[in-house]
Amino acid sequence: MSTELSLRDKIAVHASRLGPSGLSPYAPGTVGSAVAIALAPIFFMPLPMWLRIVVLAAIFCWGSIQITRAEQILGSKDPGEIVIDELVGQWITILPFATLSLWWMVLAFLLFRLFDITKPYPVKDSESWLSGGWGVMIDDVIAGFYAMVCIGALRFIIL
Repeated sequence: MSTELSLRDKIAVHASRLGPSGLSPYAPGTVGSAVAIALAPIFFMPLPMWLRIVVLAAIFCWGSIQITRAEQILGSKDPGEIVIDELVGQWITILPFATLSLWWMVLAFLLFRLFDITKPYPVKDSESWLSGGWGVMIDDVIAGFYAMVCIGALRFIIL
């Protein structure tokens, strides 16, 4: 990344990386997901449901635009350092739940990572449904939805 970037370009890259999260030398996607889970009880879960949906839609749209620009700057399609998509997917996983214990948050994290890494149908295919950052984001949305359904089903069975 050139040091001659405009402020807009620097914002695109840093937002796409979730600050330093995407620069982790080991499993940056997992680090991004962990950051998302750690931030959720402070910035996401206290919000009413309608505002959670608005926040997710806003991050999805804004993040997609930032990722599209970051891919151009970094010269790579969906480089590992781009992890804002993990935040969206992880927060979709916990979207319908007012509160979750630490155990459920860990399980939400693990299930989202499972679906994001293994990319069962149509997660992998969805990357090609949209161009640029939009395609990068959409597969995490679907992985997050799969994980959300699993958490909901497990809570229904157990609780």
